[in-house]
Amino acid sequence: MKIAIVTSDGNSVSQHFGRSPYYKIISIDNNKVTGEEMRQRRTGHFAPQQKQAEHHQNNNHDHGGHGEKHGYGSDADTKHASMATEIGDCQILVAGGMGQGAYESFKRAGLDVVMTNRQLIEDVIIDYINGNLVNYAYDRTD
Repeated sequence: MKIAIVTSDGNSVSQHFGRSPYYKIISIDNNKVTGEEMRQRRTGHFAPQQKQAEHHQNNNHDHGGHGEKHGYGSDADTKHASMATEIGDCQILVAGGMGQGAYESFKRAGLDVVMTNRQLIEDVIIDYINGNLVNYAYDRTD
């Protein structure tokens, strides 16, 4: 089992998926951590071509230039699918929060998406192993 947790520093859970530059990947086998890996995100806000496009569109409130709500539409679905590919070997994605469009896209990609109120990655892992990881998805998607 692999869990991808969005993070900026490798220790804390990012409070918003879209603003995290890394995934910390935790491998768990028989309720024990068997491996850890930091992966830099290469899609979404962190892709070189996306940074340049955002710089030119930073005053466009629909974030896509197509009249679609941020996080929805074909452009967003394509971006979310490429993000899911980066963690395609994982079964669970954990974040402090994310947009509803991203949440729905990751669920369609087969990930169990968990929105947590835990601040530290270590606490997320302990809660998961003990069967106590609470999903606040309906409270933490916008």
